[in-house]
Amino acid sequence: MTGLLGALLPAVPLVAGLAGLLLPPAPRGAGTGADPARRVAVGLGVAGAAGALLVAVALLARVGPPVETSTTWVELGGLRVTLGVRLDGAAALVAVAVAAVALAVQVYSVGYLRRGPHDDVEVDHRYPPYAAQISLFTAAMLLVVVAGDLIMLLVGWEVMGLCSYLLIAHDRRLPGAPAAAMKAFLVTRVGDVGFLLGIALLGVSAGSFRIADVLAHDHATGTLTAACLLLLAGAAGKSAQFPLHTWLPDAMAGPTPVSALIHAATMVAAGVYAVARLYPLFERAPAALAVLGVLASVTLLLGALAATAQDDLKRVLAWSTVSQLGYMTGALAVGSPSAALFHLLTHAAFKALLFLAAGAVIHAVGTTLMSRMGGLRSAMPVTFWCTAVGLGALAGVPPLAGFWSKDGVLAAAQAAALDSAGPAPAWVGWLVWLAGLAGVAVTAWYATRMLLRAFLGAARMPLLHPHDPPAVMRVPVLLLAVPAALLGLAAFLPAVTDRLGAPEGALTHVGPALLLPLALLAAGAALAWAGWRRDRAADPARALGPLGPVFAAGFMLDDVQRALVVRPVTALARLARAADERVVDGAVEGTGRGARGLGGALAGLHRAALPRAAVGVLAGALLIGLAAVLIGGVA
Repeated sequence: MTGLLGALLPAVPLVAGLAGLLLPPAPRGAGTGADPARRVAVGLGVAGAAGALLVAVALLARVGPPVETSTTWVELGGLRVTLGVRLDGAAALVAVAVAAVALAVQVYSVGYLRRGPHDDVEVDHRYPPYAAQISLFTAAMLLVVVAGDLIMLLVGWEVMGLCSYLLIAHDRRLPGAPAAAMKAFLVTRVGDVGFLLGIALLGVSAGSFRIADVLAHDHATGTLTAACLLLLAGAAGKSAQFPLHTWLPDAMAGPTPVSALIHAATMVAAGVYAVARLYPLFERAPAALAVLGVLASVTLLLGALAATAQDDLKRVLAWSTVSQLGYMTGALAVGSPSAALFHLLTHAAFKALLFLAAGAVIHAVGTTLMSRMGGLRSAMPVTFWCTAVGLGALAGVPPLAGFWSKDGVLAAAQAAALDSAGPAPAWVGWLVWLAGLAGVAVTAWYATRMLLRAFLGAARMPLLHPHDPPAVMRVPVLLLAVPAALLGLAAFLPAVTDRLGAPEGALTHVGPALLLPLALLAAGAALAWAGWRRDRAADPARALGPLGPVFAAGFMLDDVQRALVVRPVTALARLARAADERVVDGAVEGTGRGARGLGGALAGLHRAALPRAAVGVLAGALLIGLAAVLIGGVA
């Protein structure tokens, strides 16, 4: 029965997504009442996500010890590919998070994807494929969660990349959307090449792609290290780790509900989950964990600092996602996959809440820029308090969810640094711990700044009656506020810690060690508050001085990427095109032109006038006769 539930988990949203792709788009200019296809798409999308959530909850209730079912799909050259699922407590918890966020996004999108805030306005005529693609996106992530074979995992992995491209580019009226979608697709494909090669190495080494066989096999040290490093390339692409993080902030060009799905429960969570899934391999490859620790520390600080200088509400949240992913991969680097997965779960709750609350603000005021907001607290009280809960959880304010999960990461890093408790060298623990502590202060600073700039003070532009969103958008936000506030307390429940594979007390650390991160949290929030109090009309980010533009541009890494990668590749493509057109095609076309010209010349001779033709025939006959006489005389 458990195996059947595992198979149903991705199958339910997959069927809903495939059925939704058959629906026709709505006529342009149609209202909601004149679009039956939209109503069917809404029903399919919500039903698919709700069905997946019910299956995930049933699976969570039933799963105990790890369960695996598999059947051989194909065997080629001694390599076996299987179809089946691998289920444990961690997979069930992640599946519940994915399905819950997907359901919230599907419901929220019904109200958000309109041309305006009222029911009688023109709707998005491409809503049916949008809802179907979200269902396929959900199915792909759930396939990654339950896959018992690396090839099946790779299928879900790649389908997510395709769906992210389609969803980011959904609103084609936005000039930046197609470019952002293409960037996300190409940057993540760079990492996926490494991921594919890593899977190939492991499969060839073990003689099977079944995850249980790969984990149980005694791989050669060099092979294992190389495979783990290649897998990290794929994880860095999907989970936006330095230097493959640049696609994530630009993905904000997509609809806000899509941003919530990508940043909270799918896509970016896939890389962290895949490493946690294969963590026994990484434990035997400390060099790979050391590389992961360096990448995690750089990503954590880079994302936090970049978030401090953003004016776009969604880009603040996007860079904060980059930073929080650094905490997750940092926990993996210091040997605590349970802490990484717990932070993944709490992050899914509060980041989905923040993006959907940001969408409510954008829906009300028509802009994403905080410099044009302010004074929204009284007009949008529900959105304000939900955003405050989400930002508090993001910053790690006790007792909200992010406080407990982030503390688990910091405690694991501290133990690795001071007691050499992890599989990686002690210096990795020091690096992750110090970066994590610095990130606490910076996160508190930009979270406080965002709340003050968007909701408090005076309005900085005339607003057209801002208001809390309609019920179809408000209810998902309110429901997500509950786990964002309380999910961290699950660290005290043995039923949760056992499913995450955490030793007793590994996720809760109530003691003097909490004083340092709490002091850094208070200091960061106080600095932002003090800067705002001095001049409520001014941006606290002005305190960054000349560093502000550098942080706002993400440390100019896009420019570096363009200089070192995009321009050389573009130049090489132009050179290849010129060689193809002028050398390869030139030779073929030149041969054709030569033959055609020779044929034309001969045709011209055949079209000669009668006197010229007669002279030519007589001259030829004379020459033939002379040749015959000469040859006969010689003989």
